[in-house]
Amino acid sequence: MAGGQERILRGRIKSMQATKKITRAMELIAGSRIVKAQQRVQAAVPYSEQITEVVKDLAAAGGSSDSPLLLGRDEIRTTCYIVISADRGLCGGYNSGVQRAAEGEIKADTLGGKDYRIVTSGRKAEGYFKFRNYNVAASFGGFSDSPSYENAREIAQSAVSMYESGEVDRIELVYTRFITSGSQEVVLRPLVPLTSEAIEGGDGKAGSTDGSGGDYEFEPDPSTILDTLIPRYVEARVYAALLNAAASEHAFRQRAMKSATDNAEELINNLSIVMNRARQDAITTEIMEIVGGAEALGSGNSSTAQYVDLLGESPVPAAQHGDN
Repeated sequence: MAGGQERILRGRIKSMQATKKITRAMELIAGSRIVKAQQRVQAAVPYSEQITEVVKDLAAAGGSSDSPLLLGRDEIRTTCYIVISADRGLCGGYNSGVQRAAEGEIKADTLGGKDYRIVTSGRKAEGYFKFRNYNVAASFGGFSDSPSYENAREIAQSAVSMYESGEVDRIELVYTRFITSGSQEVVLRPLVPLTSEAIEGGDGKAGSTDGSGGDYEFEPDPSTILDTLIPRYVEARVYAALLNAAASEHAFRQRAMKSATDNAEELINNLSIVMNRARQDAITTEIMEIVGGAEALGSGNSSTAQYVDLLGESPVPAAQHGDN
């Protein structure tokens, strides 16, 4: 019984050692990708800041546009939520945090008698909302750990087309903002229409608000430039959100895999202690059996000798019996 238990424990230890190697490798990979993702976030900040400054300067210069992206609706009946999650799991509470935040907003809209649409980025959010029969208007995936500008353009165009057609009255971003490797937060940011709050709510630094933008001269006129820049601005905001989400995903995965590696190491140590105890119990049992058998043999020989002495005879080997 003890030997069987030892084999089972040894198999579990080998299994946990293999799991530990995998989680350790995933931890190292996520750690190396955090650096690259953080560099991409920092590299995108100047463009995001500059296009925000230009939009503010155009507005200060008196630029007006008939673009529906600037014209807010009198009544908000339907909101489009762009939910950015990961394509894979094994990243702790990263996906669940974004999903819960979006779900809370959707439930609040539903209780208020408002409608909603969901545009998902990442297979985890797509599976989560479709499984629960939420109204998913469009889904994108396959690029959560390394998004490109083209991915952001596709997502932005899908959401903006619904806004321009009147299907939705507002677009909001739900994603995880990367602050540092040890700190990330789930945020809800307005995207369309481009109000002053939406423009100042980006992930870059806030632009100047002293009105100096009106001193610039624009060629062609500010309205024409504004019509051209508004779609680029929306795409840049979505792209910045995708980059922040990718960096946050790697940070969450690194912490989750480190915790899994530590837990595997602790479980291996505990199983090793149990296995050593089982081995010691098996050895002790075998020794006890040997000692008991030896004592039984010794007591049996002693009884035979005493019985022969009582008869007054000496034990004679069987080979000596017979005719001489």
